[in-house]
Amino acid sequence: MESNKTMQEFYILPFFMKSNNPFLVFNIVFFFFTYLIGTLMNIIIITVICMDPHLHTPMYLLLCNLSIADICFTTVNVPKLLYILLSGNNTISFTQCFTQIYFFYLAGIVEDIIIFIMGYDRYVAICHPLNYHQIFIRKICIALTMGIWIFACVNSSLITCSISKMIFCSSFTIHQFFCDIKALINISCGGNEMFYMLMYANCLLLGLLPSMFNLMSYVKIIRIILRIKSKDGRSKAFFTCSSHLTVMVIYYGSAVLVYMMPPSDRYNVLEQILTVFYTTVVPMLNPLIYSLRNKELKNSLRK
Repeated sequence: MESNKTMQEFYILPFFMKSNNPFLVFNIVFFFFTYLIGTLMNIIIITVICMDPHLHTPMYLLLCNLSIADICFTTVNVPKLLYILLSGNNTISFTQCFTQIYFFYLAGIVEDIIIFIMGYDRYVAICHPLNYHQIFIRKICIALTMGIWIFACVNSSLITCSISKMIFCSSFTIHQFFCDIKALINISCGGNEMFYMLMYANCLLLGLLPSMFNLMSYVKIIRIILRIKSKDGRSKAFFTCSSHLTVMVIYYGSAVLVYMMPPSDRYNVLEQILTVFYTTVVPMLNPLIYSLRNKELKNSLRK
């Protein structure tokens, strides 16, 4: 049996790269424009926030970092995929694969934590407005964002190291459009112990707990909004939270569906479609959702 000691590359084989695929051109155009539009929109968001002093607040600092994570999220995967589709060369070296995994999970961890903190930001703004400026001090927010990126770098390094210790025996074909952890687990035949320990800890700390906290926060937020007597006040409070709630549901919902789906050939195509959605489409939707629902950001964009 061959092992990863002799093989030095994987083969990327998404469902839309099978022989005689009549939609190859469509796939190339779809991924190219999704990546282009998403990157341009996120760059515009970052530029507007940096240039407008009125947007130098904790919420927009978090939104700026979310846009940076979204750019990284798609840049890690889509350019390599476009090269594979255009050249027909679907090989990826171990080094490229593990580099892709590292930056993918770096961006994913940052995005996950920022979505969680943005939920807390909305909770404090609606439920404890008088204490908002005492809790979200600018220096603390800057230190917090730096801490998020440092934590994500360390955590992603540990995950990547644990994957590099896996043993791959009979198959080196990844049935996904990038080096995805779940796809690698399906073709590994040993050395998974450290990885599973890290993933269980990450699922608890970065998945279950933030989701439960955000859920409880929005229950309290909805109660507060319903108590507001003014119709305009209720609408303003609702729109303040609706953007974040929409992004949170789309991001967590699609990610949970992908990683909770049982490994089976029956769900292989559906799993890859959902992965395409949350890794390429969601980062493009995030700036659109925030810019369309945010009056301050729209005014800055007009300027």
